Amino acid sequence: MGAPMATHLAKHDLPITAWNRTAGRPNAAIAAAAGVKIVDTIQQAVTDASIVITCVSDVQDVRSLILGETNSVITYAKQGTLIIDMSTIGSQSAREIAKGLSAKGLRFLDAPVSGGDIGAQNATLTIMVGGDLHDFAEALPLFQAMGKSITYCGESGSGQAIKLCNQLLCAINLASVCEAIEFAIAQGVDPKLIVEVCSTGAAGSWQLANLGNKIIDGDFSPGFAVKHMSKDLRIAKEVMGENSNHLLAFELTSHLFNLIKAMDDGQGGEQGTQAMIRAYRN
Repeated sequence: MGAPMATHLAKHDLPITAWNRTAGRPNAAIAAAAGVKIVDTIQQAVTDASIVITCVSDVQDVRSLILGETNSVITYAKQGTLIIDMSTIGSQSAREIAKGLSAKGLRFLDAPVSGGDIGAQNATLTIMVGGDLHDFAEALPLFQAMGKSITYCGESGSGQAIKLCNQLLCAINLASVCEAIEFAIAQGVDPKLIVEVCSTGAAGSWQLANLGNKIIDGDFSPGFAVKHMSKDLRIAKEVMGENSNHLLAFELTSHLFNLIKAMDDGQGGEQGTQAMIRAYRN
């Protein structure tokens, strides 16, 4: 998602310097063609920046990237720099990172996104932001270049809290989409009618409209991978602790995603979340 997000920033005539942890990725060339300056080191990307945006996969990646003892954002960023993390890491981790950066004179916003690769490509992401309100106002033009719905949710960690609620809704809704498709097939009905008809009524959802036909066609190419959703649900479970046992639909969908992750000799997690349907057919 980083390449299209950076590309949209560049299209708004913002001077963007980008660094990717894995050199030579094809998407870096896409961003470069749009006017993004690609550099070889994190030091080159961060040292002269007034705003730094990070978007990686898991909590430990974000911690290492931002707070690592060497070769990290905190190592090279000048005092007063605004750090914006757009990963999904949970509210507690966001607050801890904000505290660590504040001790070094750096500012922080947690700004996780929803909308997947489609939202990133079309600049229609939903962005949920936690942190200082003045920092949010400063970053708002950047968010508007990347997203369509931008909401200030409150103090540090609030954006992450709303994002985890979003992930529960996505995961549980996806299970209902899979079950509706299986139910249609059992009745001898063309399952594509589920997408065509139900998307326009009260049962309509992003999951149904964007993933329904992919499920029916057996297209499990990743827009948002199973392993990432599974990670987000793991974080949600950690946040809830023992109380997660009361979230029955959450427990079911977590189980389904874990089943998919274990498929294909442990490579099932690389598929898109719509591969959940495989848990119903295995």
